[in-house]
Amino acid sequence: MSENLLVVGVGFMGGSLALSLKKRGYRGKIYGLDVNPEAISTALDLGVIDHGTIRYEDIKGTPIGVVFLASPVRTFRSIARDLERVLERDTLVSDLGSVKGKLVSDLEEILGGRFVGGHPIAGTEKSGVEHSVPDLFENKKVILTPTDRTREEDLKRIRDIWELVGGKVEVMDPYLHDWVFGAVSHLPHAVAFALIDSLVEMSGEVDLFKYPGGGFRDFTRIAASDPVMWRDIFLENKENLLKAIDTYTASLNKLRSLVERGREEELTLYLKEAKDRRLRLE
Repeated sequence: MSENLLVVGVGFMGGSLALSLKKRGYRGKIYGLDVNPEAISTALDLGVIDHGTIRYEDIKGTPIGVVFLASPVRTFRSIARDLERVLERDTLVSDLGSVKGKLVSDLEEILGGRFVGGHPIAGTEKSGVEHSVPDLFENKKVILTPTDRTREEDLKRIRDIWELVGGKVEVMDPYLHDWVFGAVSHLPHAVAFALIDSLVEMSGEVDLFKYPGGGFRDFTRIAASDPVMWRDIFLENKENLLKAIDTYTASLNKLRSLVERGREEELTLYLKEAKDRRLRLE
C-alpha cells in the first residue's frame, strides 16, 4: 500500500476515498485530477489530496500505480482515452461508478485490459469534495466486476484497497450488476425525482412544498443528489432502468386499482406484504 494513487473526479466520492485511505495509513501519495480548478484547490486546502492538477499532461511521467475514476459515468470513456496517453503501461485503473455492463468492456478495450470495475454501495445526496468523509465505506459493500480479461493480481490489488478503507468486497458479473442496481438503486432515485416533479405539477393555488412531513423528507432525500451524475447513470443503464420503471408502474397501477375499487382486504394484504418485506431489511 505504498504506490501512488490518482483520483480522477475530485468530488464527494473521490474525495471520500482519498480521505479514507489517508485515515487508514495509506503510504502512497494521492493525486487528484479534475476539470474544475476550484475542486482541486479545495481538495488541496482540506488536505484531501497531496497533489492536484486539471491537465492530463501533468500526470505524464509521474509514478502512479492505481487510478480511480470518480466522475460521472458517461465521462469514463473519454477520460480513459486521455489517461491511455499519459499513464505508464503497468498502471491499473478502476472506478467508483454505479454502472458497469458494456462500460466495463469498453474501458477494458481502451485501456488494454488493465481495468477492474468497482462500485462502492455508499454515498449520500451531497456532492462536492468539501463534503467528503473519511468513514464513508466502513462496513459497506463494494462490488467488483472482473471479466475473463481481468488478471487475478489486478483484482487483488483493487480488493486490498477497498478492504483497507473498511469495504466488504463482493464479486459480480458486470451485466448482472446493472440489472441488480437498476432495480435497487437507480429505480428508487428515479422514483424520488419523479415524486418531486409530481408535486411541482400539483402545486397550484397551494404550494405543497410548504407542508412536507418527515415521511416525505425521508423518501425524497435522494432527489437532492447530483443531477449530472444521475442523468449519466440513467442513460448509461437505460435498458435496465426502463424495465424497472415498467415493473414499478405496474405495481403502482395495481395499488391504484385496489384503492379505486375499494378492495379493503386485498389492499391490506398488498400493504402488509410490502411492510413485511421492508422489515426484513432491518
